[in-house]
Amino acid sequence: MCGRYASSRRPEDLVEEFEVVENRVPAPLAPDWNVAPTDPVYAVLERPARSTPEGEEAPRRQLRTLTWGLVPSWAKDPSIGSRMINARAETAAEKPAFRKAFRARRCLVPADGYYEWYASSSLDAKGRPVKQPYFIRPRDGGVLAMAGLFEIWRDPDRPDDDPDCFRWTCTVLTTEAEDDLGHIHDRMPLMVEPERWDAWLDTTLTDADRVTALLTPASPGLLEAYPVSRAVGNVRNNGPELVEPLALEGVPTPRSTR
Repeated sequence: MCGRYASSRRPEDLVEEFEVVENRVPAPLAPDWNVAPTDPVYAVLERPARSTPEGEEAPRRQLRTLTWGLVPSWAKDPSIGSRMINARAETAAEKPAFRKAFRARRCLVPADGYYEWYASSSLDAKGRPVKQPYFIRPRDGGVLAMAGLFEIWRDPDRPDDDPDCFRWTCTVLTTEAEDDLGHIHDRMPLMVEPERWDAWLDTTLTDADRVTALLTPASPGLLEAYPVSRAVGNVRNNGPELVEPLALEGVPTPRSTR
């Protein structure tokens, strides 16, 4: 799964990286090295082409601020989003909460990298396995583009002219971890490599089978993982020190998740 990640890039950098046409971020988010569920996050998406008096406009690639935790359009209570931070790539096309977004509302969720914990072979004072966090990021230091889905939920308690009557939310797709990372956790965010960004965001691509065909694992070796401070486990902790590598000496040995 992906339950915590880091995002420190500026919106103007993401606009350039993803060739965004419309920056719809009302105010830049502060750099965040401990992004948690229900936090505001950046997402790159495309809105469909629309007809104007001047003719047909092309789809518009946008950078937006969404809430992490997808709220389906049919949801009665938006709090359901806190349980919808991840969607399994293998089943998203069929699941009621995700299938419409899978066909029509796909996005990229940019990250510096993400955190994963493993239950080690070492035990704490109460005899429980010590959970050691790892930070997993692109080996070349580039942006990690995680495959996402987004939804737009209408708040029935707000009037139509309220600018906050629509809630934009997203989820991150996960897949089976590659061999290099599987010893830490058996799941990982689904990476979308740059050559597939256009296809993943294409609003005219709505056939579920063709979308599923885009869900290919990233090439092995693109990511690196290293142990970091257990301080990241507390969402109140934030700062670049959370992604600083720990010395390997004294780090508990992983137990296999396979």
